[in-house]
Amino acid sequence: MVDLLSLQKKFILAHLGEGDTAVDFTMGNGYDTVFLSKTVGPTGSVTAFDIQEKALISTENNLRSNNCPDNWRLICASHDRAPEFIKGPIKAGMFNLGYLPGSGKKQVTTQRSTTLPAVESALGMLGDNSILLVAIYPGHPEGAAEGEELCKFFSGISRFKYSIAQFRMLNSPESPFFIVCETK
Repeated sequence: MVDLLSLQKKFILAHLGEGDTAVDFTMGNGYDTVFLSKTVGPTGSVTAFDIQEKALISTENNLRSNNCPDNWRLICASHDRAPEFIKGPIKAGMFNLGYLPGSGKKQVTTQRSTTLPAVESALGMLGDNSILLVAIYPGHPEGAAEGEELCKFFSGISRFKYSIAQFRMLNSPESPFFIVCETK
């Protein structure tokens, strides 16, 4: 069976390495932040965003318990504010949309009104040979609408500037899927 999380990491690892700069646009509990931190190592940098203080606490605990290098910065702000904090190109960016797992607040989800501008800004931050990965969860109404809008947005981007692909389980339409955008 296809493991979408392993597949996501393979795509990221094809672009991201020691000393690079990465952004976790939706830190959640910090699993992607840990992965990015370990991948870029002590000479790299990772910035992560979330609007919930609980996410920052959980992520910091996760980073420390996994002995991650001191290369990360956690910001309690919406992902659409990333340009205020990140200057210069990034090598990789990750969005893991939806709600904070384990929070008990399934009504607090990412929203199209901030996700679409955040994704557009993230594309502009990508440098040469870079990647943006967006995981989408269509199993709830906002997630389904967010996914539709993102697919429409990515479909309209020039194939001469970016290579964009979608990975999903065709026989499970409410299962999570992801979009990979690589610079050319």
